[in-house]
Amino acid sequence: MPPQSYSAAHRQYTAGHFEMSIDGERTTAYLKSVDGGWPKHSIVSEAIGPHNEQIKHASVAEIDPISFEIGVSGANNVLLWIQQSWKKEPATRSGQITHANYNGYATLEHQFADAHLTEVTFPTLDGASKDAAYLKVKCQPERVAIQKAKGEKLDVVMSSKQKLWLCSGFSFKIDGIDGMEYTNKIDSFTIKQGVKRLKQGTDRYGELMPTKLEFPNITGTIAMGYANKLLAWHDEVVHKGKKEKTTRTAMLEFLAPDKHKVLFRINMNEVGLLSVQMPQSTANSDQIKRVKFEIYVGQMELDGSGALGLQ
Repeated sequence: MPPQSYSAAHRQYTAGHFEMSIDGERTTAYLKSVDGGWPKHSIVSEAIGPHNEQIKHASVAEIDPISFEIGVSGANNVLLWIQQSWKKEPATRSGQITHANYNGYATLEHQFADAHLTEVTFPTLDGASKDAAYLKVKCQPERVAIQKAKGEKLDVVMSSKQKLWLCSGFSFKIDGIDGMEYTNKIDSFTIKQGVKRLKQGTDRYGELMPTKLEFPNITGTIAMGYANKLLAWHDEVVHKGKKEKTTRTAMLEFLAPDKHKVLFRINMNEVGLLSVQMPQSTANSDQIKRVKFEIYVGQMELDGSGALGLQ
């Protein structure tokens, strides 16, 4: 048996006690997980002499991206960050992740500076789901610092509305295509922002510059009984090859559990149809027959004018 002091020293570090602040503002949303943001060396291998030998040595330093999964209630600062990033406005954030022991006292401070959003993943939306929905966010900091905390007790003010957003709370519409509001499922999708690190001189980490912003295709399913307009659209533009005069718009609304109040929405522009297909049909199955669709999107905007009140 190890001595008691050894056991206590190792028990104090637990994986479930942490909090995050962004630009000095403590995040009150439910922070489900956080990972990354640690610096590491790049390794260079050099051949030496006439033999098959190499020597390795450390080169410049790199920083892993920070990933976190967060609830919507109380996450207005994160949603504003996403909104600005998609508009290609200056949108860097600095903050701190504080890790605590099993009693809730801070043990380690992980600070990050001038972080760019690189990925935002929305969960699979399913009308039959009862699960709470969370955003998965990835950001790339320019600088990090890790230091021992002062031992203050974490005082996390958690929102009382963590089930404000469920995976079943959504509504999807496409301009001019009636019936799409009955879409029962939207698959998970990720918006990506490229970044490039510019290194010069003796700077260990360099400066980050945003590059290409990539909006994904959207896939989902709808009951056959509501898909008449969708199938007609597919027949015109895919089967017959007719060129549309104007690109369409679409809107994905995220709803409160009562399904009446809009929390926020994603407006989609330059929308076009890629494919429509019938999922596998199985004999003697009593499931509702559905149609699967895939659309491409040229641009997305996060509209926070709903119940969350983003400015």
